[in-house]
Amino acid sequence: MGDIEKYRKNIQKIIKRYAKERPLPKNIEGQTIFDTERDHYQLLNVGWDNDTWIYGCVLHIDLKNGKVWIQHNGTEVEIADELVKLGIPEQDIVIGFHSPYKRKFTKFATN
Repeated sequence: MGDIEKYRKNIQKIIKRYAKERPLPKNIEGQTIFDTERDHYQLLNVGWDNDTWIYGCVLHIDLKNGKVWIQHNGTEVEIADELVKLGIPEQDIVIGFHSPYKRKFTKFATN
């Protein structure tokens, strides 16, 4: 179990970067949601694309029991590898959207 405050900052750094760098249609907003009290972090797309309402989670990361849980990754980038580059050890990252059975076949934590 590592430095939780460092984990919070690095998660926010990644989400802010993706919110800023991703090209979006004119009326779609990338919203960052940082619940630092309960340690839930998200990037959402919200807005209208012509006559279609767009609302969806692009990235969702939680901190649970001292570990970084990637709950959803709708990007084309391996967010877990990005977190490792920022100094978060593999054993402190859980790919939450993989079933518990599949997690044991990755280099990351199982829970």
